[in-house]
Amino acid sequence: MFGIFVAATRVAMTVATSRGACPFQRVCKAGRAPGNRGFETRRVPAYVAGEKEGANVYLVILFAAIAAFLALRLYSVLGKRTGHEQPLPKPAEERVGAPQMPRTIDMPAEVRDTGPRPLESGAESGLRALVAADPSFDVSQFLEGAKSAYRMILEAFWKGDRETLEWLVETDVRDSFIAAIDAREAAGETLDNRLIGIERAVVSDIALDGRLARITVRFDADIAAITRDKDGNVIAGSMSDAVQTHDSWTFSRTLGSGDPNWKLSDTDEV
Repeated sequence: MFGIFVAATRVAMTVATSRGACPFQRVCKAGRAPGNRGFETRRVPAYVAGEKEGANVYLVILFAAIAAFLALRLYSVLGKRTGHEQPLPKPAEERVGAPQMPRTIDMPAEVRDTGPRPLESGAESGLRALVAADPSFDVSQFLEGAKSAYRMILEAFWKGDRETLEWLVETDVRDSFIAAIDAREAAGETLDNRLIGIERAVVSDIALDGRLARITVRFDADIAAITRDKDGNVIAGSMSDAVQTHDSWTFSRTLGSGDPNWKLSDTDEV
């Protein structure tokens, strides 16, 4: 800013000088006139010189004030650099934006067959009728319960557990099971059987007679069977060789009754 002020002062002094101020306060006239010889110089009176000198000083002060005013205005507009100025924004084409992520397309999940169907085609119409009568029925949940019942009923029969058979099977089947247990005990024989595993369980038929529902399940299982006499000797079977069995069991339940359990109502071999 000081440099601007000095430059403005010099301009003001130059302008003042160009307006006719003379540093020797002398006016020189050149010319020839009759009766005059050569050139003639004449000193200006002192009061005239003083007035001209005062006027020049006033002009210098006036121009200096104007220069100072302009310098202050420039300073207020332009300001001064502090090192904390914000950079000017770059043109749009020079801006580096964040990389755009590729758009992903959500595809519906592919439905895959995770295993064998728990229902044979011949039981589909019966299933629709059963669901219409009992909307809460779930065939997969029923099949899991049927496999558990299959294991529990077999083990109860092999051990002669009549109490367990009482609440798992219907009267006719229970009576036939108990009769077989009684005959085995009378002969002094025992069963040392073990269910190795259920290879397959599938609903083969569903029938609805009024409120009575019947569901038939086919079981393919491996069983290790041994029969011992009263002395503990093996008289049939082997623990090293499992026997493949194919049973068709029917479970029954009265819909809307207070008992939610399905009971074994019929057995057959396939």
